[in-house]
Amino acid sequence: MADGVASTAKILIIEDDRTLNNQITSLLEEQGYETDQRFEGRQGLVSALSKTYDLILLDVLLPGLDGFSLLSKLRQKRETPVMMLTACGAEEERITGYSNGADDYLAKPFNITELLLRIEAILRRTRYLVESQIEQDVIKTPFFHLDRKQNRVHRDDLEVVLTPIEFKVLWALVKQSGEVLSKPHLYQSVLNKEYSRYDRSLDMHVSRIRRKLSQRSIDVSALETVHGEGYCFK
Repeated sequence: MADGVASTAKILIIEDDRTLNNQITSLLEEQGYETDQRFEGRQGLVSALSKTYDLILLDVLLPGLDGFSLLSKLRQKRETPVMMLTACGAEEERITGYSNGADDYLAKPFNITELLLRIEAILRRTRYLVESQIEQDVIKTPFFHLDRKQNRVHRDDLEVVLTPIEFKVLWALVKQSGEVLSKPHLYQSVLNKEYSRYDRSLDMHVSRIRRKLSQRSIDVSALETVHGEGYCFK
């Protein structure tokens, strides 16, 4: 595997279709990944909370506890990267997944090569973030403070609760304050996916960030949309 990305990566596969689960498991183990398999939602959540994984592949339609509910509960305690798998490619489901903190979304039936490339992209991004922890971990603006170690946004005693992916988007914009970050750049560097003009997930994340900040009476005028280009925090 390129760059040795699989050398220490451990992946949890939560998929009730045993044939597909076994196929994915065999494929990943052939590529050098360490895997765990779960076939039911509540089992998967217990494993995701009790063990440390580099990535979770999460089916949407699961017995016991569906994928969206599992992800929502997971995000209350863990920031483990999650790629959601579903037989449905509806935009509403993608939005639900991203809203609950999913890092990527892949519709079935999927191309094996694309699955592997997306897994590598997420793991590289995660490894980069870990290695860059020696960099700045707290950013203070006139509007709010960002604490990357705790994924915390606050102003005085007021907390703004963002999902992990929303925090990543806001952090990227604030860290490069004054620069216009293009949508393709943000999709690749933050959302770990290729940009498509038909994909509105980034716009949705920014909209939710603005709404949550406004609900805490925080001025959102600094978070600007630069039409035809991207976003900028000034």
